[in-house]
Amino acid sequence: MTAKQSAPDIRIDDLARPVLSSIQALATAGAAKIPVDFDMEAILEQARRETGLTDFGSNDFEERLKVWLLAVDDDTELGAVGRVGAHRNIVRYAKNRLRFEDLLARHPEILDETITHPIIIAGLPRSGTTHLLNLIAADTRLRSLPYWESLEPFPIPGESAGDDGVDPRLARCREHYAQQDLIMPLLKNMHDMAPEHVHEEIELQCLDFSSYELEWTATVPRWRDYYLTHDQRPSYAYMKNVLKALQWLRGPRRWVLKSPQHMEQLGPLIDTFPDATVAITHRDPVSVIASAVTMLCYGDRVRRTRVDPPAVAAYWIDRVEALLRACVRDRDQIAPGQSIDVRFHEFMADDIATVERIYMLAGLAMTTHARAELETHMAANPRGKHGRIVYDLEADFGVERDALRERFRFYFDRFGIRVEGR
Repeated sequence: MTAKQSAPDIRIDDLARPVLSSIQALATAGAAKIPVDFDMEAILEQARRETGLTDFGSNDFEERLKVWLLAVDDDTELGAVGRVGAHRNIVRYAKNRLRFEDLLARHPEILDETITHPIIIAGLPRSGTTHLLNLIAADTRLRSLPYWESLEPFPIPGESAGDDGVDPRLARCREHYAQQDLIMPLLKNMHDMAPEHVHEEIELQCLDFSSYELEWTATVPRWRDYYLTHDQRPSYAYMKNVLKALQWLRGPRRWVLKSPQHMEQLGPLIDTFPDATVAITHRDPVSVIASAVTMLCYGDRVRRTRVDPPAVAAYWIDRVEALLRACVRDRDQIAPGQSIDVRFHEFMADDIATVERIYMLAGLAMTTHARAELETHMAANPRGKHGRIVYDLEADFGVERDALRERFRFYFDRFGIRVEGR
């Protein structure tokens, strides 16, 4: 394929009745042989045993963890792969919390670190947030969170880089990525989770067991309702302390962060980072939903015992509406001098000009060197480089696009969103 050629479009035509590849079938059968226990004490004991640590810090997280575990157990159609994955994630979060608290106990000066003038991106999933984050993160003056580091934020004592100089946490992430690509090869076409790509700090919020992350891996209305009715400021404060620890471990000292969750938590976000520059991306939510539910249903072929595209669409249409209504309600809590609305079509028309506008607001100069770093990143990461997935809400999910747009009229009108396609 030459530089001017693009990868072909891809249509997933078996979302509702998936035909598993041999590798997917093997993965499903293998997961069924792995016992998992969603008892809270069993999970915490496993984390203690695997780290050799015992102090989780404040035990207020236990109430939230209990709700997480009950919510996962409520999901009777979560298959073996989904249950094993959820269990491993929860154990990993508990282990990461133990390692954070241990580091903090040994180096209390970490709390003296300051998070100053971060650039924070909020916006719907699939609205350009990942591209904007990775583009800004190409500027080496800024500290960001690569995916491998988000999974294991703190080095394991006694571990060191191998002969190739690679951090063992990065090596583990590369192995996992290669395995995932074998099992689910089209995920990278929709949302590439390459080890070195820059990821969301939502992984750090999971150390306090309070985020909407769980909703992406299981059907958990019990957790959703709990999360939405509890003030998230304490968990945002906990996440800020984790960022201080990562900053203490290595610089630079000015962060670029991103999470779609922030869109419905603008109050807690700005209270936690009062000097932040916040860029909020906006895109036709119909396109966002089409992309998100297709990605989720593709994963459900191995994650769940039954794939139900209309049910997935119904859940996420409601969930996106909640995100958007919270954003419309709270948008003005962030002062104009600290915030900017980034419309998807404008961002796609001139990526670097958009970053330059954000930098201007943030008081960060767009130097010749910084511009070259951004241009190098764009050249190496063209949009759709793995092939573009074709989304069809009507055919795959039974959702009429124009009716859905009418439901979101309040958002289109508030932010001047451009309709994409028909």
